[in-house]
Amino acid sequence: MARLAGVDLPRNKRMEIALTYIYGIGKALARDILKQADVALDKRTDALDDNETRRIREVIEGRQLKVEGDLRREVSMNIKRLMDLGCFRGLRHRKSLPVRGQRTHTNARTRKGPRKGQQIRAKKRRNGSISHGGSIFERADQQAEVQG
Repeated sequence: MARLAGVDLPRNKRMEIALTYIYGIGKALARDILKQADVALDKRTDALDDNETRRIREVIEGRQLKVEGDLRREVSMNIKRLMDLGCFRGLRHRKSLPVRGQRTHTNARTRKGPRKGQQIRAKKRRNGSISHGGSIFERADQQAEVQG
């Protein structure tokens, strides 16, 4: 198993795909790295020898790419800087709301979390079982019983 930038690459995957498991490396950048390191795109991670692994590592370090921990740290510092400035984007991050202009009247549940406030209450039937509204046909049957 190859280990690059502190990440264990998955076994038996094409190198083009395996490199994308490293945070900060996408498909296009993975192709460029492999081309520079003279490694075939369709070569599997299991078939990678130490020399090829070393060449890939040298290309990543030689291009001075920020990957994994360094990149995560930089992104979090950028977000922290926006929050400290108190600009609009920083305030949206602080309130855990969408930052890039998406609507929040409906949707945005990923950022906002589960719904708060009034819960949908279950109605109790006459026979003691709990109803959650039911279907249209059940309601029609209940009304027919009451009227009949």
